[in-house]
Amino acid sequence: MAHPAPTLAPGAYKFTVKSTAEAVALIREKLGPGARVLSVRPVEARGLARFFRAPRLEVIARIDPPAAAALAGATDTADQSPAVPATAETPARVHNRLTPLPAPLGLTGLLRRSGVTESALQRLQSEAKWDELNRLPLHRALVETSRLLRSQAGARPPRAPLSRAAFLGTAGVGRTTALCKWLAADVFRRARLGHVVAVEFDRPNPPGALPLFAEALGLPLAHFPCETRAATPGGFVYFDLPAASVTQAADNAALRAWLDREAITERVLVLNAAYDRASLRGAYAVGRDLGATHLVFTHLDEVPQWGKLWDYLFDEAIEPLFLAVGPSLTGDCEEDVPGAIARRTLPDDST
Repeated sequence: MAHPAPTLAPGAYKFTVKSTAEAVALIREKLGPGARVLSVRPVEARGLARFFRAPRLEVIARIDPPAAAALAGATDTADQSPAVPATAETPARVHNRLTPLPAPLGLTGLLRRSGVTESALQRLQSEAKWDELNRLPLHRALVETSRLLRSQAGARPPRAPLSRAAFLGTAGVGRTTALCKWLAADVFRRARLGHVVAVEFDRPNPPGALPLFAEALGLPLAHFPCETRAATPGGFVYFDLPAASVTQAADNAALRAWLDREAITERVLVLNAAYDRASLRGAYAVGRDLGATHLVFTHLDEVPQWGKLWDYLFDEAIEPLFLAVGPSLTGDCEEDVPGAIARRTLPDDST
């Protein structure tokens, strides 16, 4: 008796059935005698249903193009029963449609899916070892790509620890929260002392939780005009400044002039990572114009994909300081910025 011709195009298909007999019948009917079974695995029901329903079988089978099917040989067809224990269950109507499996993405496709931007991809593709990476097994290639991105992000001369720094940023990015996180790390982890200066100019600068937080840490909080130099040897002075503006260049010019006049050379740009890419680029450009030397990203707990942040780690003039990965004022602070982004976008060295 002749088998029916397959009704589907060449490719790999996945389906779920109740028994091996049902799988064989479905393969013969839909995929034809030239189909090859690639894998079979049991799939248990979820939740309470697993106590009342027998496990099903997930089957992946493939229809080869005519030329490839001839080479595969008759011993590797769907007429063979999958290598799993058969059951006495009567074949039933199939409830799951045959689902074509997507074609493999490859290294470039997986990097795009993880959120890595085109500019970061271009940097990778310009590396001499890019062709070598693409010849590696995919998991190994991802690990090596992670290492390469981190080495590119870390290619800058090391800086001394912050000692006299202003925290800059546009409205709503969490400048004061970022400052509080850094103060907590300095006091609790690095056992440093210092004071904080709040600056207003002719624009209001709501202090938020800063006054109470500084008091809890035992740090003096002064309001400019005041002494802007460290009061103790080896101590720090940090400045909480009014918001910069993306649209009002005159406001930023006054801010830049004040920073230059007070000789504050350490300038920490705070960016809200939850902003869209255009807004991030605009705020980053403002920070560059203000002479930013360090970079902080906030609201990482609201960002599902961190791949877009790689673009901001390659600027040698601005050093990544930390990531704010939660709302707490005394924690949720990740100082290994390239490592943290790599772990969220690519496998690390230990996998």
